Amino acid sequence: MQPGAPPQFVLASASPRRRELLGALGLVFAVVPADLDEVAIGAGMVPERAALAVASAKAAAVAGQGATVLAADTVVVLDGQVLGKPASADEAAHMLEALRGRSHEVVTGLALRADAGTRDVVRRSTVRMRAYDRAEIDAYVATGAGLDKAGAYGIQDDEFRPVETIEGCWCNVMGLPLWTAVRALDEAGCRAPRRPDQAFVRCASCPLASEDVA
Repeated sequence: MQPGAPPQFVLASASPRRRELLGALGLVFAVVPADLDEVAIGAGMVPERAALAVASAKAAAVAGQGATVLAADTVVVLDGQVLGKPASADEAAHMLEALRGRSHEVVTGLALRADAGTRDVVRRSTVRMRAYDRAEIDAYVATGAGLDKAGAYGIQDDEFRPVETIEGCWCNVMGLPLWTAVRALDEAGCRAPRRPDQAFVRCASCPLASEDVA
């Protein structure tokens, strides 16, 4: 956040990746993580509804902390099953083994609450993992880098480089469909000084660059 600048909105998330993405656009915001049982909120729902339900609950939990609240929840879906954040190193290794050499979906629910109205949006990306070996899994898990990430990996983890190809929004896999978030924030009066493609080269070719926010 810029020194002395009032926050434009509240980000209801503890994710450092979401803070990094939004901060790169020059947006000024307060971070107020929502303390929720995300697993219980999304239990029994299909992945898209679960991600949106959790995002909406996060936004509602910090309502009143600011005029505009942005929240998101990202899940990894393999064979119809949701892979959340691993509870242990063993679970992280198991997830990475299951994902190895295969394609899966990454679903993000985004919720924005503002005086001007609300936005509830779901975005999906298809990710194919490369055929990394067990030694690479063990080395990555040992760093602890995947323990706070759905599916136990980060697309931005350069040393591991788990992803082979992606169809859809790269930032969505990182945890926030950036073009979608920027357009929703803009409609709420929180204008970003820089567009996503001015902050990240990859965003210029993002399929969401020309989307309708609805």
